[in-house]
Amino acid sequence: MKSAIDIANDVRTGATTAVAEAERSLAAIRSRNEELNVFVHVDDEGALETAQRVDAQIARGEDPGALAGVPLALKDNLCHVGKLTTAGSRILEGWRSPYSATVVNLVLKAGAVPMGKTNMDEFAMGSSTETSYYGPTRNPLDPARVPGGSSGGSAAAVAADMTPIALGSDTGGSIRQPAALCGLVGVKPTYGLVSRFGLIAFASSLDQIGPFAKNVTDAALLLEVIAGHDPRDSTSLPEGAPSLVAGVDAGVAGKRIGLVRELLEGADDDVVAAVGRAREVLTEAGATVVDLSIPECRLGLSAYYLIAPAEASSNLARFDGVRYGLRVDADDVAAMNEATRTLGFGAEVKRRIMLGTYALSAGYYDAYYGQALKVRTQMINAFHRAYDQVDLLLGATAPSVAFKFGEKTSNPLAMYLSDVFTIPTNLAGDAAISVPFGRGEGDLPIGVQLLGPGRSEAQLFAAARVLEVEQTS
Repeated sequence: MKSAIDIANDVRTGATTAVAEAERSLAAIRSRNEELNVFVHVDDEGALETAQRVDAQIARGEDPGALAGVPLALKDNLCHVGKLTTAGSRILEGWRSPYSATVVNLVLKAGAVPMGKTNMDEFAMGSSTETSYYGPTRNPLDPARVPGGSSGGSAAAVAADMTPIALGSDTGGSIRQPAALCGLVGVKPTYGLVSRFGLIAFASSLDQIGPFAKNVTDAALLLEVIAGHDPRDSTSLPEGAPSLVAGVDAGVAGKRIGLVRELLEGADDDVVAAVGRAREVLTEAGATVVDLSIPECRLGLSAYYLIAPAEASSNLARFDGVRYGLRVDADDVAAMNEATRTLGFGAEVKRRIMLGTYALSAGYYDAYYGQALKVRTQMINAFHRAYDQVDLLLGATAPSVAFKFGEKTSNPLAMYLSDVFTIPTNLAGDAAISVPFGRGEGDLPIGVQLLGPGRSEAQLFAAARVLEVEQTS
């Protein structure tokens, strides 16, 4: 499949049409969706109608936008007015959103053509897309393995050439980890750079929407489109969207980059080797790469799995069988609430709700949730100190290549460790990008992660582009 930028250019110049590109995307979805279970809701009619509007704009001599006619996949937790939006959960089965997320309105304004909603771990709680009510998504590179999670469907859509770009959400690594396992570029933007309005919340202080793409430039373009201030999101940063595409080839000459020891601990040998090679490439490109230790990263997993479930237990309280979604009738309201949630929520979601409710309960709040917030503050300060010494940080995205189905489902801790290198960035609220770099077991892709302080996306894309050029040269 052509890049998003090439498709948009071809649509604008008349070399192709938005309808032709939408039909090509729908054909690719039909070809492999039964095998891979990527899309849980395919919007054939809506996609073609949107594509026709783009072509009509061009016929009138108008510019439809930076993503003119580009097919796009949306994670199933992003609201799109009138469309099914179920967050991979039975409790929202059949629910159609009455409004659109800000990011959905922005991609439509830029001329993109949403093809439907992609599979995900239920309410974004998972690292393999195995907890979805709709069943697991398979990795297009090896269908016996997981695509990562929780945005596994969005990653698989791009990896399977169903769409050139996709949107996911990243709470503890849910964009970067599946990007690594599927051989893609995945970006977790600075917290507040992209509006969360219309995103079905998991953990509100951690969630952030970001792009998947097959190359750095497409990812930069999509982030440019969706970034910027939104008055409907109280956590939205006050400035407009940054310029990112123009600087992707700026390079890393003169930059100081810290290779973080803790972002390699426990990783497979081939992953460690790939990060070592990335260090060499960045050095050859003019950067100074130094060894760095941020011991607080070791506390990230523990803090995250108190903070995120605590916020989830509050956010998911709205799914009560009263206002929308699944309702299981019972003799009284309390019994109806219990029956609805028992049937509607899956095992992993129940586990995290119970963990979060316990951490917030009287007598335990200070010992668990309060303590986790203190650890988070320590981590934020540790990253600030690191960025006083260097411009960017370097490490692994995931400890291994894509693992096989069922390999970690019986051991929640082993599954949680899949995000051990990505969680620190979410806790700090900073930016990070995963770029494919090297191969591991079974010739599967390895993701190298670059991290930066808040609002450092332009530097991250430039550094990621250096690694990308090396891989494709």
